[in-house]
Amino acid sequence: MTTPTQAQGRAPVALPHQASAGPGEKTLSLERYRGHGRTRAVLPGQIGVLPSPVTLRQSIIVPTYNERDNVPALLERLAAALPHEDTEIVFVDDSTDGTPEVIAASLAGFPIAVTVHHREQGEGGLGGAVVEGMRIARGEWIVVMDADLQHPPEIVPDLIAAGLRDGADLVVGSRYARGGDTGGLADGYRKLVSRGSTLLVKTLFRNSLLSVSDPMSGLFAIRASSLDTGRLRPLGYKILLELIVRNRPGRIVEVPYGFQARHAGESKSTAAEGIRFLKHLAGLRIGPARLRLLAFALIGVSGLLPNQAVLWALTSFTEMHYTAAAVVANMIAVGWNFALTDTLLYRNHRRRGPASRFSRFFLVGNADLLLRIPLLALLVSGLSLGVLAGNLLTLLASFVVRFLISEKLIYRAGKKP
Repeated sequence: MTTPTQAQGRAPVALPHQASAGPGEKTLSLERYRGHGRTRAVLPGQIGVLPSPVTLRQSIIVPTYNERDNVPALLERLAAALPHEDTEIVFVDDSTDGTPEVIAASLAGFPIAVTVHHREQGEGGLGGAVVEGMRIARGEWIVVMDADLQHPPEIVPDLIAAGLRDGADLVVGSRYARGGDTGGLADGYRKLVSRGSTLLVKTLFRNSLLSVSDPMSGLFAIRASSLDTGRLRPLGYKILLELIVRNRPGRIVEVPYGFQARHAGESKSTAAEGIRFLKHLAGLRIGPARLRLLAFALIGVSGLLPNQAVLWALTSFTEMHYTAAAVVANMIAVGWNFALTDTLLYRNHRRRGPASRFSRFFLVGNADLLLRIPLLALLVSGLSLGVLAGNLLTLLASFVVRFLISEKLIYRAGKKP
């Protein structure tokens, strides 16, 4: 249900959130209708429900995380650079510093339609915020830019014009095309990181990025008709690469621009974001299932150490038979593997409680003993192979089966508790 409030001759005001867009999410839309001599503030009942179904020329998507000091200047420059009646600005906000309230306070007399969508959880980071903004947007063109004014708002009309002129589906604002520059990067270290990550990405995705000099850019415009948000699986802050690789837009052109210094506040580029980026890059390159297989293999390899160490200790310093020692060693290694698998590999895929996950993992991890122990006995007693070497061979033979069962039965099945 949409609740309108009309005020003759007054500017938009921020209203209390009266409707929720979803668990932990709120959407506030404030629109100014200059031609009708009135202002209307609207709170949609759900994401994407706006007071008019009309398609605009452009939607400006601005993901924000604690950018309250940048918002007034950003809005002022966007209003000066863009046509008012044919534009909307969509803020998707994950802030804790009151950025939505600052946006609302800046809208007195503001001539462009503005929607603020605040997320409590911030799923997918900045990339997830951009995708949510794309789903809300009504524009024929969707422009993505940062709030810190490192992307100059004045370049937005050039992006749209280039797309229309060249019949492009995607227009990338490039720091590295002829005429662009990276002057706004804070120091030599950030320039090195920027160049290095760009080289890495272009090497890994050479065919997809032949016409893109700046695949790490956060400034771009995409034709809404060529966008399929259902294909996107964003993680972190580099959404353009995700969009090119998964969405596969048709014609791509570039517009050079000068990267500016941050207007206010601190950079959100941290070591943690760098790790998320590398993880996302690996998922894009080899696919999430194969990436999990690789991670599962590395965890399994790490479990060989406690398994072999316990087996060696029990067979060397006690009179325990090697088959019984192998059972004890396997149980300890399974506990080790569960701790790493549950906390690192499937942290975001938990569908059951910890006791249920552990019991299933423990059962699966030890079930292969029914085959491994006879195989171990055959290798050691029948073929005279060493106990440690035979145990290693049986562990390698069971690896693929363990992964498939973990993938299909423990972390993918069942409902959330």
